[in-house]
Amino acid sequence: MQKPHFLILLSFFLLSFSSIPSTQTKLFNYEGSSDLVDLQYHMGPVLSSPTINLYIIWYGHWNHNHQNTIKDFIFSLSSPSSPYPSVPDWWRTVRLYTDQTGSNITSNILLSGEYHDSKYSHGSYLTRIAIQSVIRTSIYSNSRRTLPLNPRNGLYLVLSSGDVQVQDFCRAVCGFHYFTFPEIVGATVPYAWVGYSGTQCPGQCAYPFAWPKYSGRPPNRGGNLMKPPNGDAGVDGMVSVIAHELAEVASNPLVNAWYAGDDPTSPTEIADLCLGVYGTGAGGGYLGNVNKDNWGNGYNLNGVKGRKFLVQWVWNPVKRRCFGPNALD
Repeated sequence: MQKPHFLILLSFFLLSFSSIPSTQTKLFNYEGSSDLVDLQYHMGPVLSSPTINLYIIWYGHWNHNHQNTIKDFIFSLSSPSSPYPSVPDWWRTVRLYTDQTGSNITSNILLSGEYHDSKYSHGSYLTRIAIQSVIRTSIYSNSRRTLPLNPRNGLYLVLSSGDVQVQDFCRAVCGFHYFTFPEIVGATVPYAWVGYSGTQCPGQCAYPFAWPKYSGRPPNRGGNLMKPPNGDAGVDGMVSVIAHELAEVASNPLVNAWYAGDDPTSPTEIADLCLGVYGTGAGGGYLGNVNKDNWGNGYNLNGVKGRKFLVQWVWNPVKRRCFGPNALD
């Protein structure tokens, strides 16, 4: 039975993007070095193939500008041309994690296919298990643009549009990752799901570009919302959730590799440890020291085509702290 991948409540009601605990749990943010974090390797695989082929499944009706923002982030992961601090610089922390052979997580993630499920093949409400059926449809439908079944080095990313309701979305999750069941998809492959929150729950899933209305002013310095670097709180928040899930599925694809805690059904993964941390000094709801462009939009990473992104940090196993390339120390 698939375990739920609940997002952990950040301080002041922020939902994050965790792995699979069955109940919600409050976590502390470890912006500084800490010996309290017991992150361990449990001998499972990581995504260490020379190239990971990422396949996007666009479920529902999508705004082309939003799609381009997300795809440019994916393209940025393996692009060496972006100025520092860049998306690949951020991914280098993820790459520090290895499998039992000493092989690092790959640096090469290619967008290798897209499937547009604009007919809502499984309806406008998706359960967790139905998301695996969505992946199956993208592989076995009669469309000329079906995706390959790639258990060797494939990674599937299901993205649901704002008019699609997903089990626990907004209430408890903004995204999750797991692996498919052979009886549904035909093989075991890692996948992640992330929903567009702009029309359903920006206050819960598009932090720090939106804030729950009933929670008062945001605890950023000055109490003002951060402006989204690509002009839409929902999609810019979604990029950070996608980054969170990609980091965790890469380091824990079968839920038996890198995580903290003794219960594999309720792991704390490498991005869970850094919820709400985007820059130096983060804590207490303050996202940390980040850059702002000429229009006051917040960002901490540069991408392709002049794109800028604001993406949360992940746990650095060498420094034993949350870390990103925009760190000031």
